[in-house]
Amino acid sequence: MGAIVTSPDPGVATVSGGFLPQESPLAMSAADLGEPPRAAAKPVSVSAGMVMRRAFVLVLTAALTGAGAYEMYRVVEVGGVTIMEGMVLVLFVALLAWIAFSFASALAGFWVLLRRKGNALPIRGDGPLPPIASRTAVLLPTYNENPHQLMARLRAIYESIEAAGQAASFDWFVLSDTRDPDIWIAEERAFLELCDACGAGRLYYRHRADNTARKSGNIGEWITRFGGAYQFMIVLDADSLMSGDTMVRMVHAMESHPRAALVQTLPVIVNARSLFSRLQQFAGRLYGPMIAAGVAWWHGSEGNYWGHNAIIRIQAFAEQAGLPELSGPKPFGGHILSHDFVEAALMRRAGWGIYMAPTLGGSFEEVPPSLLDFAARDRRWCQGNLQHLALLTTRRLHWISRLHFMTGIGSYITAPLWLLFLLLGILISLQARFVRPEYFPKGFSLFPNWPAQDPVLAAWVFGLTMALLVIPKLLGFILLLTRRDARRQFGGGFRAFSGVIAELMISAMIAPVMMVFQSIAVVEILLGRDAGWQTQRRDDGEVERRELYRKYGIPTACGIAMAASAYAVSFPLLLWMSPVIVGLLFAIPIGAWTAKPEIRALFMTPEEVAPPRVLVRANELASQPAPASAPALAVLRQESGLLHRHLSTLPPARRGGPGEIDLDLAVARARIEASESFDEAVRHLTPRETLAVLGDPALLAAVLAKSPGV
Repeated sequence: MGAIVTSPDPGVATVSGGFLPQESPLAMSAADLGEPPRAAAKPVSVSAGMVMRRAFVLVLTAALTGAGAYEMYRVVEVGGVTIMEGMVLVLFVALLAWIAFSFASALAGFWVLLRRKGNALPIRGDGPLPPIASRTAVLLPTYNENPHQLMARLRAIYESIEAAGQAASFDWFVLSDTRDPDIWIAEERAFLELCDACGAGRLYYRHRADNTARKSGNIGEWITRFGGAYQFMIVLDADSLMSGDTMVRMVHAMESHPRAALVQTLPVIVNARSLFSRLQQFAGRLYGPMIAAGVAWWHGSEGNYWGHNAIIRIQAFAEQAGLPELSGPKPFGGHILSHDFVEAALMRRAGWGIYMAPTLGGSFEEVPPSLLDFAARDRRWCQGNLQHLALLTTRRLHWISRLHFMTGIGSYITAPLWLLFLLLGILISLQARFVRPEYFPKGFSLFPNWPAQDPVLAAWVFGLTMALLVIPKLLGFILLLTRRDARRQFGGGFRAFSGVIAELMISAMIAPVMMVFQSIAVVEILLGRDAGWQTQRRDDGEVERRELYRKYGIPTACGIAMAASAYAVSFPLLLWMSPVIVGLLFAIPIGAWTAKPEIRALFMTPEEVAPPRVLVRANELASQPAPASAPALAVLRQESGLLHRHLSTLPPARRGGPGEIDLDLAVARARIEASESFDEAVRHLTPRETLAVLGDPALLAAVLAKSPGV
């Protein structure tokens, strides 16, 4: 059992290892979003070169948008611009600006990687490991995850740090917000096995009784209790994996740049099995580094934070990144879901630097196995990003930080805008087909108004717009061709090119379905529906047939309506809209097909051809047989050592008081008192009541006392 020893300095704590009590003072003060506290470091400055980089991206975006807007105006201005045509023009300009902005960043990334650069800070991913002198905490927040796989990944990272010779510089914290009682106890058991396997006293586990503010609240509470003992923290997700070499280089970079508050790596997707996840893995590995390098090139010290696989200076985070609770009801009010963007913006506002290191390597994550799982996670992200609407006017934020907020918002707002753009185009066509035009307007006119558009010019505008979407992917492939080793790790140039073509075709079918899903998410949020906190599925992507029909029913209905409307106008219009209509009409079979395991010969990635040691070790540990799942109370009854450790983490039993948990306690106590045996008591307890029992020492002892021999 670990003890907590408070040092003479306020806010500084040292720990001796093991389980940590779940009760803790929530003393971390939230930073006022009106006026930032004074920075502890001299603010980073923006060089003239960085100004030129940003000017390049913005001017190129404006030029492409302006040219496209002019050509689109020429398409619709024949015979005058109607109200609906004007709406189409406005939507086209907004959407083209979004595409052009992404294209400009990707073009910059192509140039940067062609010159073998890419990191906003000079961090080398090769060569001898640099020495480090700081203490770093590795934080692993978790919520209802598979404990066996979770600890397998953590052990692989731990062993990788040991192999790097820097085990003494890192402490490890599993911060659990798990609400499933069986998973909670399984976590504790898996953690004890991890401690036995590692044989070290620098591993710690804590389960929170109160899930206030979710992940950000979990980390904030850790900062309050233990943050003062460390210079840096590396934040992981439940599916994160990092090599020890990379973590050491990140710490050295922070030591070498005292004005840096955060360094964000580019996590590479690994362990993909289904067609959908392998598609994401291939695309992220081939195009992702170029896009991220472009963003890092012109963001500089005003980078962003993605919530995991990043190192953070604790002083900057503790002083600046406290989050308030947004006023109003959910989904726009309450605790900030996409906290990472906000934390980065607050630290940058106080003068600290936020950097990206997309070419560092050694940083990995997993991806949802199916389109439905991806959409479920995306729904939560959508709500978190739309919450940022309330933060856009926050005083003294850097304009790049505001741009991060707007980019996150735009990534979801564009979906309903695309859908509206398509629907208006169909309505205009239907109007021209079935509504008799007024050739001669009221009043005097020498010439008639001929309602028409220029179809040839429209085709050119459409083709050039699609080119802005496709060219970055081709640039990523061209970069691959310039590097022999990388080309070989992708299975060769021909196989990689085949993967690019297949990815383009499958993504084109998936995109309309995601457009509908994201549009539904935006509408639900605007109507006040909260996303909640759901566990992410990480196994295979197989989906039941009933679920397929239920979830893909709306996209399919949209496809039928679009196809019927387009065909009512003309068969050529149906062919023109077929890229969108096909994806929607066949949403159900596409969803089922992409959720199935995929032959590994197509979307090959370097991590499959030459997997890094930490990935091999993590998969080896995860593939070992896991303990059979069992009810939490039954496990504690059978394992006295685990029971002792569990009891040592609990606060004193509570009596009375408001709150949901107290009602569960009262009901659980009544059920236990009315039961004649342990099995009867366990059988009648609901999961919520079992969770309450596990958090109350007296009640836990009472239910275990009904078991013979205890």
